[in-house]
Amino acid sequence: MLNAELDYFARAIVGGEEASSRVDGTYANYSAAIAIDIYRNNYRGNLHDALAGAYPVVRQLVGDDFFRFMGRKFIAQYPSRNANLHRYGAELADFVAAFEPAKELLYLEDVAALEWACHQAYFAADADALDIDELAQIPAERYAELILHLQPSCHLLHSRYPVAAIWHAHQPGVGDDFRIDLDSGACDALVCRRGDLVLVSELAEAEAAWLHRISVGIPLGDVTAATLESDPDFDLQAVLLKLVAQNIFANFNLEKTP
Repeated sequence: MLNAELDYFARAIVGGEEASSRVDGTYANYSAAIAIDIYRNNYRGNLHDALAGAYPVVRQLVGDDFFRFMGRKFIAQYPSRNANLHRYGAELADFVAAFEPAKELLYLEDVAALEWACHQAYFAADADALDIDELAQIPAERYAELILHLQPSCHLLHSRYPVAAIWHAHQPGVGDDFRIDLDSGACDALVCRRGDLVLVSELAEAEAAWLHRISVGIPLGDVTAATLESDPDFDLQAVLLKLVAQNIFANFNLEKTP
């Protein structure tokens, strides 16, 4: 009986259905309908706040009124299914792609995807940085067998638009005097976290291709050979030094040989 009453209550809160007569309506100061409205508004308000916290740049780009309108539509389509509100809103990029009122903002879907990557990075588990001393003990002839593992906070994102520049232009403390050419070309963005700070940087095409292959567990020798085949100017040492300095890698192992 209790489960059925909870189901009626949840459908009234989430789906906007009229409260069932099986829901207890004995309230001292107001009717059951008003009580349901209060719970419903709190539910929607909490989800809106979760979206606003995860997507501050999207909110700036579209404005508060449009963001609230879009949020209401999103919440109706994607109710919360987890008690942890930090996990709410993962589908916003896909939602934006099909959201007719935002169809002219062609870059908005990718900005949303980048912001969700930033959100995930912030709440990702901590991992130790790559142990350079341990790595130095690997014989040079086995470097090709190295499999490097990325930090849990790291994400790669490709976009047709300069989403990294858009993201940086809308961070706190940045002035309003900026110009972004949406036709400037594709962007390969790298998201990672250093301490409590989420960082977004832009990679060259060859760097992004190399790092993507690394991220799926391909050995260093195979990754580098494939990258050099498409870009003979690829500088492995420079890329490694840059990414190690950014604390991109967590650990490594050697490819198992038959």
